[in-house]
Amino acid sequence: MGDCTEVKVKIPFGNKYLDAIFSVPDKILKHGVILTHGAGGDMNFSHLVSLVAYLASRGVLCLRFTCKGLNVAYRTKAYKTVVEYLKSSDEYKLSGVFLGGRSMGSRAAASVIRQISQDDNEDFIRGLICLSYPLHRPKLQSKLRDEDLFCIKCPVLFVSGSEDEMCEKKLLEDVASKMKAPKKIHWVEKANHGMAVKGRTADHIMMEINTQVFSWIKEIIEQEYN
Repeated sequence: MGDCTEVKVKIPFGNKYLDAIFSVPDKILKHGVILTHGAGGDMNFSHLVSLVAYLASRGVLCLRFTCKGLNVAYRTKAYKTVVEYLKSSDEYKLSGVFLGGRSMGSRAAASVIRQISQDDNEDFIRGLICLSYPLHRPKLQSKLRDEDLFCIKCPVLFVSGSEDEMCEKKLLEDVASKMKAPKKIHWVEKANHGMAVKGRTADHIMMEINTQVFSWIKEIIEQEYN
């Protein structure tokens, strides 16, 4: 495990800028991860900070960014801009990137992958990481946010709490069974949408999540070279 350096950047987006931070490992692998936050908070949300520190210390370049707003289409547009920014970077030459986010951020990531795959330019996108994917509103299981998931072809990792009030376990398993993409679900036992579990510390829960995400990324990368 190595150290990493944080580099703050401002990414042009329309007539404004998106605040973002690169977590740059001492020795960079050929792959990176882009992450963003949920409906509240920003890129410094504790779960994202913990995950990027874990990944970057193991050689994965990470770029996390802030995009305020509750409009999914707006968040998706911003996310796509960040993907294009990283892809065209002269400083960081990557062969592929994993897109991810927490809650609403994972919805935006899924929507971006759907759009990019329709453009037939999906080689750069290696996978989707969904932390607490908000499959439905609380107590509104009849309206599922699953349309983007059915159009994705790259591997998908879901990390959700088994008692997430916005992602009923059986409903996500049903959706996953109908997806074309290779997928994996990791359930954090007794965790809610915020990944809180009575009797467990936040650090302990995040270590479980971080190790799952990294091992999944490593597995996908290794498959490419076999």
